[in-house]
Amino acid sequence: MGLELYLDLLSQPCRAVYIFAKKNGIPFELRQVELLKGQHHSDAFAQVNPLRKVPALKDGDFTLAESVAILLYLSRKYEVPDHWYPQDLQARARVDEYLAWQHTALRSSCTRAMWQKMMFPVFLGEQVPPETLASTLAELDRCLQLLEDKFLKDQDFVAGPHISVADLVAITELMHPVSAGCQVFKSRPKLAAWRQRVEVEVGKDLFQEAHATVMKVKDLPPADPATKEKLKPSVQVLLQ
Repeated sequence: MGLELYLDLLSQPCRAVYIFAKKNGIPFELRQVELLKGQHHSDAFAQVNPLRKVPALKDGDFTLAESVAILLYLSRKYEVPDHWYPQDLQARARVDEYLAWQHTALRSSCTRAMWQKMMFPVFLGEQVPPETLASTLAELDRCLQLLEDKFLKDQDFVAGPHISVADLVAITELMHPVSAGCQVFKSRPKLAAWRQRVEVEVGKDLFQEAHATVMKVKDLPPADPATKEKLKPSVQVLLQ
């Protein structure tokens, strides 16, 4: 059995892994795990990833969880172009720095913004307190400023002059609030120009393919009671 990737392109880290594998011509079997149906909680999926999260990787008898670990495993195994995860010590450290920061900063605020602005009211039929959403959007704005000032600066890409896995992780996060109608790039020309560069490097067709699912999520019909009940324990934390 060859490489298998367990993904749901509704998930931002899944999109980063998908784009990376496709862009670099890495052959894989796509195993769809539908988050909104709770398939990641199934016993069958737990055999692949006991953490019950996507993305997950299965390479023969070897299994791996966590998107950053998967991206780095793929970059090393398939010897992709150096710019994705540079050999140069300091260039690699810049990529690592961003990857370490984003988990508790941009990832958190982007996920909350998307769910609070769209998924709770539209999909789950739950109203979000205005002050909760306002606080989340303020935190998202703070993180976007840090992304510009600390990481992007006057460079073409997040960690330097060339695209890296850091850019894939960043752009897939930002498309989450974009899918909910947040004007992430409207008043940020530096960030908007960076997005265009990333799209060109990835390829517009692949970029759109990877984000088609999340960009259509606003058109989902309301969840049925069983789905609401199944999702409730895992999503309530997004209201805090």
